[in-house]
Amino acid sequence: MKALKNMGWMLVAMLVLAANVQAQLPDFTKLVEKTSDAVVNISTTQKVTAGRMNLPEGIEIPDLPEGSPFGDLFKHFFGEQGGGAPHPQEAKSLGSGFIISKDGYILTNNHVVKDADEVIVRLEDRRELKAEIIGTDARSDIALLKINADNLPVAQIGKSDSLKVGEWVLAIGSPFGFDRSATAGIVSAKGRALPRENYVPFIQTDVAINPGNSGGPLFNLDGEVVGVNSQIYSRTGGYMGLSFSIPIEVAMDVASQLKAHGKVSRGWLGVLIQDVTRELAESFGMSKPQGALIARVMPDSPAEKANLQVGDIVVSFNGKEIVRSSSLPPVVGSTPVGKKVPVKVIRNGRSKTLWVKLGELPEQEETIAKAETSKTTSDNRLNVRVADLTKDQREELEIDGGVLVESVGEGAASNAGIREGDIILRMDGKPVKDISQFKEMIRKLPAGKSVAVLVQRRGGPIFLALKVPETE
Repeated sequence: MKALKNMGWMLVAMLVLAANVQAQLPDFTKLVEKTSDAVVNISTTQKVTAGRMNLPEGIEIPDLPEGSPFGDLFKHFFGEQGGGAPHPQEAKSLGSGFIISKDGYILTNNHVVKDADEVIVRLEDRRELKAEIIGTDARSDIALLKINADNLPVAQIGKSDSLKVGEWVLAIGSPFGFDRSATAGIVSAKGRALPRENYVPFIQTDVAINPGNSGGPLFNLDGEVVGVNSQIYSRTGGYMGLSFSIPIEVAMDVASQLKAHGKVSRGWLGVLIQDVTRELAESFGMSKPQGALIARVMPDSPAEKANLQVGDIVVSFNGKEIVRSSSLPPVVGSTPVGKKVPVKVIRNGRSKTLWVKLGELPEQEETIAKAETSKTTSDNRLNVRVADLTKDQREELEIDGGVLVESVGEGAASNAGIREGDIILRMDGKPVKDISQFKEMIRKLPAGKSVAVLVQRRGGPIFLALKVPETE
């Protein structure tokens, strides 16, 4: 009897727990009803020219029986006479977007409408209208469209700054062309930097985003747009739990500039940066890794004019703390061109504040050429073989000194990540001029300590932490 009574209490406890869990989960039905009218489906058409393959000289299409499947195959690839004349085709794509004004302005992704000859917007009431591309911005992946319509339902714009990791969010879009599909999840992280996406601090979520969701809105539980769904990280091309959205503040700023000027202007500092690792922090005398380490200062840039130097570590920009290097580009890019701002750096272990007047970010990023090998070489305690650069090589790379790494054996240089083809520019805070000075610098390096080495390789300059061997 007692056992049955205990089982009854356990059953009651489980039912109460289940009820509590059910009560804590949000009900998205009203949210979808409130917001879906402002979400649109976007289809694009692009005219492309496809050529046909040419048969090798002297070979003709064989005389096949009428209706032979191989005959259709040959005609598809080589044409009726085997010629290679190009023929026009239409490429179509699908995406999503949302209405931001009653008179028909729409936000979507740049990659949704890129190179499109025609853009069609399908509204919630099934009307299909041609859209004009007001402007696009590849760096933020935002595009602004306009349709001729009035009194349209408008998405309510919120603030992504107030989002918290773990908060529920909802995405509505057209994955694989299925209109107004709603998927929910939580905010996984904020301020994410993605490869080749330096100027957007992405919102990471686990909301199911698939092809066709691009450009659609990300809502909070108040029905406010907090982001524009942009891309996923996937090995298969489908949803795998890593979805990324552009913060709505970034998207609306871009849209405002596109509407007013047809282009986007961003602040420019003129430096190449990298993260500070634990080893590099030790070599710079820092108690912990933080900030953005300057690996190169561009000539005639705002940074050069403000006396920022290679080896400086930016820990604050315009009053905003820079914890990682990825935090700096979005902050700089969102600062108005021409504004003078304070930049706090760590230089030689000491804090220093400089004032920088920002320029405008150039359209094209600078590329770094690779030097060719010269004949002069040298051996040393780091087990690295180096060569002097020729005058032409230095002019091409726009550098005054440095030595070219010809080979790297096992040892300190290899362990630090120095590679063949690298150009060593600085070591332990001092510029490297040539081989003779390089040998002397190596001889004087403190045994057993970590020192920072600046090398230039094909992707640009980068600092490495080199652990000096205890004995020669």
